[in-house]
Amino acid sequence: MIGFFDSGFGGLTVLKSVVNLLPEYDYLYLGDNARVPYGNRSQNIVYEFTRQAVDFLFKQGCPLVIIACNTASSRALRRIQQEFLPEAYPDRRVLGVIRPAAEAIAERSCRKIGILATEGVITSGIYIEEFKDLDPSIEVFQQACPLLVPIIEAGEKDWEGTDLIISKYLGELFDQDGEIDTILLACTHYPILHENFERQVPLGAAVLDQGPIVAKKLKDYLTRYPALDKKLTKKGKRLFLTTDASEKFDHLARVFYGKPIYSQLISLESF
Repeated sequence: MIGFFDSGFGGLTVLKSVVNLLPEYDYLYLGDNARVPYGNRSQNIVYEFTRQAVDFLFKQGCPLVIIACNTASSRALRRIQQEFLPEAYPDRRVLGVIRPAAEAIAERSCRKIGILATEGVITSGIYIEEFKDLDPSIEVFQQACPLLVPIIEAGEKDWEGTDLIISKYLGELFDQDGEIDTILLACTHYPILHENFERQVPLGAAVLDQGPIVAKKLKDYLTRYPALDKKLTKKGKRLFLTTDASEKFDHLARVFYGKPIYSQLISLESF
């Protein structure tokens, strides 16, 4: 199976896009809801939590794991790839969501990029670093949106205050530069509010979610690595695991995934 990991629910928006594009594969999703949020934790703690989750998914037989979380991707992915995998699982692969998104935007010939993300991701500067590596001529502007994840998880997408808060964040972003041409929703929760953002962005500015980008990049990746693709089972199976109460997870997870979910409760701390 292809493993997907997120600190909570957001990664389900990525998995949804991947399943839509690659429905034949088997997927195992793990949400560490018992220890969410990751954004206010130290880099070492985020690494350790992410390493535990990746190790768990590998032990379930996943040859490939997607870290479908911007915080874990920014604070743990590189160390997992450079330290953990060579020592413990040299034949396995772990991918994130940040590099694929940056590559896709760079390929669009965008000149001025607006990044909307959690405070932890913005503080890490990971997107500035990635775009500098891909194309130093691209200008990157960032805006933290700390209130959006709680609003989304409270089910307040249609609350009138949601649009006011989005307007505030977009205003602060475009105050940095009024000619931003592309906005990346760099938190996997934010696609739930995609329509809210599109209603308020200036005419001509594109709003991009990470899910469809990651799905296309994963398809390309599996084409380029046929030996890995042969290790993946293709029976259309989906399994969902959570480290918190599964009934609570299933209720909110349906909002992110778009279909009913029946999860199993597991513990990473005792793993």
